[in-house]
Amino acid sequence: MALKTKVVRILGIPIDLGQQHRGVDMGPVAIRYAGLSSSLRNLGYQTQDIGNIDVPGHYTLTDCGFADRLPLIRVASNETYKLARRAIEDKTIPIFLGGDHSASIGSIGGISHESDCGLIWIDAHGDFNTPETSATGNIHGMALAILLGKGPRELVDVGRKGAKINPDKVVLIGPRELDPDEKKSLRRSGCTIFTMRDIDEQGMSNVIAQGLEKLKNCANIHVSLDMDSIDPNEAPGVGTPVPGGLTYREAQLLMETISDTGRLCSLDIMETNPIVDIANRTAQIAVSLTASLFGKSIL
Repeated sequence: MALKTKVVRILGIPIDLGQQHRGVDMGPVAIRYAGLSSSLRNLGYQTQDIGNIDVPGHYTLTDCGFADRLPLIRVASNETYKLARRAIEDKTIPIFLGGDHSASIGSIGGISHESDCGLIWIDAHGDFNTPETSATGNIHGMALAILLGKGPRELVDVGRKGAKINPDKVVLIGPRELDPDEKKSLRRSGCTIFTMRDIDEQGMSNVIAQGLEKLKNCANIHVSLDMDSIDPNEAPGVGTPVPGGLTYREAQLLMETISDTGRLCSLDIMETNPIVDIANRTAQIAVSLTASLFGKSIL
């Protein structure tokens, strides 16, 4: 099925404040350098790259504690929210380039401002911590919980008050590293969760079929792709690598199958860190997966 529009709007969110590692703020540059726009144009899309929002980095802080980072993340999330909302109003398909996964607080909030959407969250982690359960205090590990209305009110209420998406419209694919209390919260969350064990036992084809069945009543689907979902042997350029992730072909099948629905409305590409990458390999994989999501096929 074809997407509803052939206009893509690219926005960089070079935020590194949701975690402690330096380098993810360079993710948008790395993905652009890997040929994102040209890849999409080759598929017949018009691309509008509106640059990056302005986000202060760790270097601006005297203390990197939670309380110091939270106000800056809130400002960036509000700006992202407004631009995401505008992209949907302008009938484009926005692609948000992170930055760490806290950038999704604003992107998903904004794209869901006028109407609900289904969310496919592809990640090695659950991102379902709160300040009370997190061992690190890293906000990128709280992003999904915040979108479901749990966590710091300053971030939960970005753009509009309260949860931005319902748990019955969330499908989480690929987690393999969860904190003890986070596991408990996810079990109670109402989200549909397919861990790496599920993928090993059932195969990606069955997992994504079940995931899309859960979202069958959603006219629009947002994909939030954390590049650490891919096995680090294939995509080493991430801040928090975890062994045993998705293979390149599993990830491609996932994107190709979502593409077949014709319901993609927006995309996050998060956590690319070129400082620890090898020859920009992770950004190149991100571009390849994006092309498949936007309709590139083998035949």
